[in-house]
Amino acid sequence: MHQQKRQPELVEGNLPVFVFPTELIFYADDQSTHKQVLTLYNPYEFALKFKVLCTTPNKYVVVDAAGAVKPQCCVDIVIRHRDVRSCHYGVIDKFRLQVSEQSQRKALGRKEVVATLLPSAKEQQKEEEEKRLKEHLTESLFFEQSFQPGLITMAILRT
Repeated sequence: MHQQKRQPELVEGNLPVFVFPTELIFYADDQSTHKQVLTLYNPYEFALKFKVLCTTPNKYVVVDAAGAVKPQCCVDIVIRHRDVRSCHYGVIDKFRLQVSEQSQRKALGRKEVVATLLPSAKEQQKEEEEKRLKEHLTESLFFEQSFQPGLITMAILRT
């Protein structure tokens, strides 16, 4: 008896969505970061429709906020920050990429990408370097304490 090959039923909201990067960081003092690219991958055997939603659409321009991705292909989505003001520093905005099957309306999956505007790339690099240095120091020093009645000893172990 010949069995017919059936495509599994896709449940709304459960399809994994592959997007890179998963975080966008814009720097006010570096205009080259005001335009960034999200890449949406389609590893599936069927075409996908996509739509990009944003929590604060007035702060961003999304080029081609809706479209399609052929099977086993990818598309680049350009996002521009258009409201670089100090009142927006540190505010976390979100983009949601919703995908559905080409012929369907229901969303099969979604992925959120966070976006943050920071004042200075140099300042951020300095903070990250200080953080790495602190982490390195805390990882490098381990204190061993042994307790003996009437005597406390301490040994420093370096990794």
